[in-house]
Amino acid sequence: MKKKDIKVLLVDDEVDFVNTLAQRLKMRELLVDTVYDGEQALSFIKKIEPDVIVLDLKMPGLHGIEVLREVKNLKPNIQVIILTGHGTDKDEEEARKLGGFDFLRKPADIDLLVAKIKEAFAEKLERAMTAITFAEEGAFDTARKIIKKEE
Repeated sequence: MKKKDIKVLLVDDEVDFVNTLAQRLKMRELLVDTVYDGEQALSFIKKIEPDVIVLDLKMPGLHGIEVLREVKNLKPNIQVIILTGHGTDKDEEEARKLGGFDFLRKPADIDLLVAKIKEAFAEKLERAMTAITFAEEGAFDTARKIIKKEE
């Protein structure tokens, strides 16, 4: 699997930051789209499903935690990495409880972020393959739980 196959959606209201980050990720051969608030993110995922979302918390309109909750409700197989400059330990705990893959604080090292994106993508693929195996055996409830990361 090439890095070019990993579709990333960046969601952050800091336009200059998100555009710079997008360029840096594209230079590392990731497919990157950007949106600037939670509502745009939710509209985007209804049309195009990214593999990984890198999501800010503090944005106008929907807070990142609300976006994460809705993403996991609509498309539970999308991996979400929180990248914020304003997150608290309580936010991190809530994000993990909702199924967030990781929680990073700005400014995050670009190589660390790329590594986390690759890890999130690998976990998504592994879960999908496991779910397919159960579905082929007729265990659809188990397959659904694997995709949604339920116990």
